[in-house]
Amino acid sequence: MAVVIVRQAGYESGEIRSLVFGMMDAMGGAEIRRGSLVLVKPNLLSPARSGQAILTHPSIVRAAVEYVLERGARPLLADSPAIGSFETILRMSGIRDALQGLECECRPFRDSVRVDVGPPFGAIEIAEEALRADAIVNLPKLKTHSQMLLTLAVKNLFGCIVGYRKPEWHMRAGADRQAFAKLLVRIARTLRPSFNILDGILALEGEGPGRGGVPKQLGVVLAGRDPFSVDAAVCRMVGLDPRRLPIFEASTEMGEPAEEPEIDGDLPAIRGLRLPRLTPLMYGPKRLHGFIRRQLLQRPVCDGGLCRMCGECWKICPAGAIAPEVEPLRFDYDRCIRCYCCIEVCPFGALHAVEPRAGRVVRAVAERVLRPGVPGE
Repeated sequence: MAVVIVRQAGYESGEIRSLVFGMMDAMGGAEIRRGSLVLVKPNLLSPARSGQAILTHPSIVRAAVEYVLERGARPLLADSPAIGSFETILRMSGIRDALQGLECECRPFRDSVRVDVGPPFGAIEIAEEALRADAIVNLPKLKTHSQMLLTLAVKNLFGCIVGYRKPEWHMRAGADRQAFAKLLVRIARTLRPSFNILDGILALEGEGPGRGGVPKQLGVVLAGRDPFSVDAAVCRMVGLDPRRLPIFEASTEMGEPAEEPEIDGDLPAIRGLRLPRLTPLMYGPKRLHGFIRRQLLQRPVCDGGLCRMCGECWKICPAGAIAPEVEPLRFDYDRCIRCYCCIEVCPFGALHAVEPRAGRVVRAVAERVLRPGVPGE
């Protein structure tokens, strides 16, 4: 049975260093060999400050790098941000300052290597550094996610897909949340990070994983060898049935159900974490799909008072569903695949996922028909 270590903590550097070192030791950190290459993979989505709860906190990143150095190994800190330069993210987040005095190479992923991840995807391109590393220290952030409900240890590894290939994969999966979830499962099973330490001290709730989310103090760090077990422990902690998380549904469909974790420590019962609503991406007869897309489905919308027309949303949109440089921002909902990449990268929190009133009515009626007599539904 996979073990997940749970500890209460704050971001004080001395406390975090001791905590991370203890977790790494408990997970078998002694396996890190002198001279080996260790990839340290935080969540570096976009330029943000540590108090915004969008990125892995600098103190956790520093502690992980220090541990690798103490083992005599060579740490490489890398990621593939959605927007912004890698150096800007390191500087703005405080990670650059936190790593002062440490011999650690820091750079974005550069090259990709094709590797067979298994059906239904076959060979896909993953960052060469992630595939060549002797060990991976995965440092995800506990955040909500408008498309996948939560982004935790498994989802963080999607950052090992380099640059423009990320929106490319969103387009290939199309309006199929489970197809994308299966891709995340295959990437995680291929990379098999040696160590996973999840930053849940200051988490993100609401419409994450970017500026649309709201920081929430949870004061907890979780760690384990298996990223799926770490994610399952988070679901248990926040009172969420793991079957609601698309990656677990996908993993079960693929015949690889996640293990129920054994908890080392006190798993707090955290209730009230605000999650985004995941509505169906399509339903009904095929001949009505155009109408349903335009009028009933949840879709990204823009708050014109916050939008600065910076262009990040239309640059990343894999479906080309946002008209460039047209003010106010205009979406083509026939083309939109509801991947919510635009919400994820918006630097001003101007984009939100909204279900039209007609869609809410139709969904409520459908739920009553499918589950009659259930109070409160």
